[in-house]
Amino acid sequence: MFKKKKAKHSPELEEFNAEEAIKGKSSYFTDQAFKDKLGKYAKKLGIKISYYSLLLFYAFKSPATSKKDKLTIAGALGYLILPVDAIPDFIPVAGLTDDASVILYAVYRVISSIDDDVKARADQKMKKLFGVHYLAKTEDIDSKLNPTT
Repeated sequence: MFKKKKAKHSPELEEFNAEEAIKGKSSYFTDQAFKDKLGKYAKKLGIKISYYSLLLFYAFKSPATSKKDKLTIAGALGYLILPVDAIPDFIPVAGLTDDASVILYAVYRVISSIDDDVKARADQKMKKLFGVHYLAKTEDIDSKLNPTT
């Protein structure tokens, strides 16, 4: 009945390269910074949020991900990586709650960019990070995002 209008973007967005925009902007937003942060806080973030963070990371790296989705992912991962938070990470329990909320929001905003390859890469990394603990908890992951479906 109603036709969905295709979103129009400014010419600047059409030419925008998210990866290039991040380069040199912050020494915090690097592959290594993400890996360090996830390595340090993975157990506190939990299986689900760690996996979703990896989904975002690998979706950002994928050439199939749209520029719009890469912007969303860059914002979410930037918030996770950068040391400035609404609630500092060192505060027990609450410190990572805001990070988790941002990651959850971003995953569901860019879900169409999370393909089987992205899921497989995140799954492999989770197996390295958590081992058998991860395998026992995959039922906590949304079935649309689960690597085994």
